[in-house]
Amino acid sequence: MAKRSRRSRHPRHPRRLRNLATAAATFTLAAVTLLVPAAPAAPAAPTADWTPKPPPMTTPWTNDVPVDKPLPEYPRPQLTRPDWANLNGIWDFAVTGRDAGKPAAFPDQIRVPYPAESALSGIQRRVSQNDKLWYQRTVTVPAGWSGRRVVLNFGGADWETTVWVNGKQAGAAHRGGYDAFSYDITDLLQAGSNTLTVSVYDPTENGGQAIGKQRADHDIKPHPGGGIMYTAASGIWQTVWLEPVAAAHITRVDMVPDLSSNTLKVTVRGTGLAGHTARITVSSGGTVAGSATGAAGSQFTVPIASPRLWTPEDPFLYDVKAELIGSGGTPVDTVGSYTGMRSIAIADVKGVKRPVLNGKPVFQTGTLDQGYWPDGIYTAPTDAALKYDLQALKNHGFNMVRKHIKVEPQRWFYWADRLGLLVWQDMPAMDSGKTPDAGARTQWEAEYHAIIDQHRSSPSLVMWVNQNEGWGQYDQARIANEVKSRDPSRLVNNMSGVNCCGSVDGGNGDVVDNHVYVGPGNTSPSASRAAVLGEYGGLGFKVAGHEWYPGGGFSYEDQPSLAALNDRFTGLLNTLRIHSLPAGLSAAVYTETTDVENEVNGLLTYDRQVTKVDTARVKAANEALIAASRDPAKPAAMPTGQYVSLRVTTPGYTNRYLRHQDGLGFTEVVDAGSSSLLKQDATWKVVAGLGNSLCYSFESRNYPGQYLRHRDFRLYKEAGDGSRLAKEDATFCPQQGSGGLRLSSANLPGSHIRHINAEVWLATPGGGHAWDNPATFTEDTTWAVAPAWAP
Repeated sequence: MAKRSRRSRHPRHPRRLRNLATAAATFTLAAVTLLVPAAPAAPAAPTADWTPKPPPMTTPWTNDVPVDKPLPEYPRPQLTRPDWANLNGIWDFAVTGRDAGKPAAFPDQIRVPYPAESALSGIQRRVSQNDKLWYQRTVTVPAGWSGRRVVLNFGGADWETTVWVNGKQAGAAHRGGYDAFSYDITDLLQAGSNTLTVSVYDPTENGGQAIGKQRADHDIKPHPGGGIMYTAASGIWQTVWLEPVAAAHITRVDMVPDLSSNTLKVTVRGTGLAGHTARITVSSGGTVAGSATGAAGSQFTVPIASPRLWTPEDPFLYDVKAELIGSGGTPVDTVGSYTGMRSIAIADVKGVKRPVLNGKPVFQTGTLDQGYWPDGIYTAPTDAALKYDLQALKNHGFNMVRKHIKVEPQRWFYWADRLGLLVWQDMPAMDSGKTPDAGARTQWEAEYHAIIDQHRSSPSLVMWVNQNEGWGQYDQARIANEVKSRDPSRLVNNMSGVNCCGSVDGGNGDVVDNHVYVGPGNTSPSASRAAVLGEYGGLGFKVAGHEWYPGGGFSYEDQPSLAALNDRFTGLLNTLRIHSLPAGLSAAVYTETTDVENEVNGLLTYDRQVTKVDTARVKAANEALIAASRDPAKPAAMPTGQYVSLRVTTPGYTNRYLRHQDGLGFTEVVDAGSSSLLKQDATWKVVAGLGNSLCYSFESRNYPGQYLRHRDFRLYKEAGDGSRLAKEDATFCPQQGSGGLRLSSANLPGSHIRHINAEVWLATPGGGHAWDNPATFTEDTTWAVAPAWAP
């Protein structure tokens, strides 16, 4: 494969594109205790004849999903209350035209909260821009809730949701597929049974809203093609629940750790806060670590003496109780929550900008995580399934996950917080093939603001990724500044994949982010931004019996066997450690956690039945990479600004030097009697790397402005066209070898300048080209830095 194909950013197929109980109960989630009692709600229509549809693939949890009470766990772990009623289960269901009113009949039944396209919903039908989804069920509010307000909560519904209670509309329609929303329905309730009716309209790519990788024009049944876009997920797709609240109550608790002062900065937000104060108690195992009282709605600090810090290795969480105190000094509302004490920032580490966690550098190694399921599409079948993918990453030694163009339920963030994974959270993109109009931009930004606000207190979340590869891109710099202003406690990535697909780098934010397949490639840090690799890898292997569409899968680089996959993948991780880390790279995201539909790039199969890679090997490689990043080395030093000659160190050829001839790189014997032209051709000026200032470029002695460069794996002397690619091709990062230096390509780390049969190539250990021949590979890729033949 030619180098251009190998480094092609995206060589893709179509464009790259508890049971409920009446008594109170204490529900303990590992180290964090959440008060989560449950109250009953009247059932929907009879479910005796309801059955799910057969999914294209079954996961280990497909058959664990109960008919009437799926996902029974409390859905909002960072804001819990002692009474609630889960409304997941069987609802009556109908589909009408997009402009139709409430249907006269509901002929079907759907299991909420699974998308209508999914098998687990029991509907499994394609939804178009001409359809409107209708849900209906009855509920009876518990008598014990009398005197309190009743709030109806939706974890998520895609996309435009309208709610009626007993035939009267509850507030305005909500627009957004990824943010949670609520309605106070108290004044619409009646004694006894109440009817809830919900409509959802979702045009997917035929609207202007955030859709991520959903495409309604894809058949919901397995089919060939589809590229990197997947089945749509319409309607209610997260838990629906009721809860009683006081007239004055808490709606959000914003928590920002401040390690410089050992305090937790807290803002208690809510409804009817006038005349109230807020009290925060932080504890661990029942022992109070700190408490403070402040004005409700305003930020105040809670001192925490000698805090135990949150890290991926020790993801320690404190319990938090927030109380809203009335004028009489009595709490009128109490919620449970949790926090982790940690900081994230960009700092200078040995002259290189790198992300630091709690003030210390750590390489962030993770996977691209799409969050798709063959049985539930956007909705994991069970909470255990939701946790499983994150636990799998931990088992393989990863310390980070990039949630790609989707926002998960809040319980997913809980598991990331609890297990210890650094989270990069993408804002779901608008359609990649369109320029968003003013209305779409306003909607997208409003939804992004809501998402930031709802997840801003999760300790695992360390970076907001605004846009990806130019999909629906606009105002990159302004948006990055706005996100940073809205949440200054986290890193901001203005564009992931600035080198790809026509994307435009806003030039600001905390990181500069390249995508390189297969890579791992590299990204050059700047004076103000750390270098990260937002995507790389994509190694594929199809596991017979575990394919979404048998024979239809694709990858960025197919592997002939599982053994080859393991060797290649651990090789990429080792390359990051040996080459990319010293050259300034600080994070890398491998594509991807699991296969997804016709993508077979996963470490796991789409059904989560098979782990393709050797867990122990991958874990060891990740741990070595993370350990090396604690005290990152720099590339070996070279005499910048001086002329040198590069001598062969292979025994029997040590009188040969790297020269250019007719623009091509060769080796040739050079001695005192050689011609002046040969001596000049064998002399190079060492300059700071054109594509990465931590590395080096080699300027021709007798052709100033022309540099040693690799192109299609051959080495040339060329002026280049001034492009970023040309500069990266002319940049090499030295590592100390036996008797000399090994010169690795800055943008193809692990590939080295090599002489073979007098020709000079870019060679890769284990590669399939003639110039990758393993015989004397190390010797042939080691060069002695000798005095210049033509000073």
